[in-house]
Order: sequence, then structure tokens, then C-alpha cells
Amino acid sequence: MAVTCFYFDFTARKEQTATSMLGSLLKQMVSGRGSIPEDIWQALGEENEAVNGRSPQLGDIVRMLQLVTSSQPTFMIIDALDECADAQRFRIFDSLKGILQNSPDARIFLTGRPYILLEIETRLGGRVTSVSVDPTRDEITRFLRVKLSEDETPDAMDERLEADILEKIPGNISEMCVASGMLRTRPLIVG
Repeated sequence: MAVTCFYFDFTARKEQTATSMLGSLLKQMVSGRGSIPEDIWQALGEENEAVNGRSPQLGDIVRMLQLVTSSQPTFMIIDALDECADAQRFRIFDSLKGILQNSPDARIFLTGRPYILLEIETRLGGRVTSVSVDPTRDEITRFLRVKLSEDETPDAMDERLEADILEKIPGNISEMCVASGMLRTRPLIVG
């Protein structure tokens, strides 16, 4: 079984393209196998010969992902999808849809803010189950208290700053959307 993950970061939007994200997932899958499968070596070799050694393009990467994911159960975790640039997100959805259609044992776990849920449902069709995750203010406050108690430089914070943190941060946390994509109706168990 292969498990891969990718985290989108708003500050790296220009570098985090559909090609780089899916290429990262492919690299994780292949590197976790011990040896690179012959079909992937062959596909890379054909690409190098075809266009004077250019890097694989998005379609090439999707085909290689389909090869790898069709031969083993695969879980792809894509976190903070809402941080991805809109144009790249649409390319990612189209690529993921192709992977899901050709890889019955592939599962995709996506997280992002609720506004992208409609995009996910529209682009991935009926293959999506979503869950809304909305932590309570008390849960956030408890988490912050634990993290503040672990601070290695306690002298850097006075009581007023700590009170501000415990007041303002819990009020600014927004709801998140978690969606899992699957080709079959089997539930994805996340635990």
C-alpha cells in the first residue's frame, strides 16, 4: 500500500503547480517501493528521448500515477487545497478524476476551507464524501494552553500577551472541509 501527502502553502503558490504537486506524489510512491517499476523507467526514458530530455509534463505524470496506483492500493492526502491557485486547482481536479477513473483502489483525502467543497463535488462528480470539521472555541483554547505551556522561552511572554492569544486566536479559526474521493462506494476510513 502506498500513502502519499502534499501540503499547499499560500506563500508558495507560484511554485506549487499541478505538475509539481502530482510529481511530488509520484516521487513519494515510487521511492517507497524500493525499486522503480519498469513501466515508470520506460515512460521516463520515452519522455527523455521524445523532447530532448525535458521534464515530464502534467499528462505524463498523470499517466505514471495511473500506472502506479492501478497496481496497488493508494492513499493520496492533499492538505490545504484552498491555498492552491485557482487555475492550478482545476488542473489538479481534472488529473485526480483521471486517476480515480483508472485506479479502483486509489483513495484521495482532501482538506480545505468550505468554499471549495462545491468545486470538489463538481469536478470529481459523485465520487466525494465530505465532512465539515468545526472545532469549538473550548477545544481551540485547550490546544493553545497546551502549546503555550510547552514554550521553551516562557520569559518572552507576559500574562497580557497570553490573554490576548487565548482571546483572539479562538475567535479567528474558521471551519474546514474534509473530503474523501473514491471510485467505489466503500468508505474511506481515516483514523
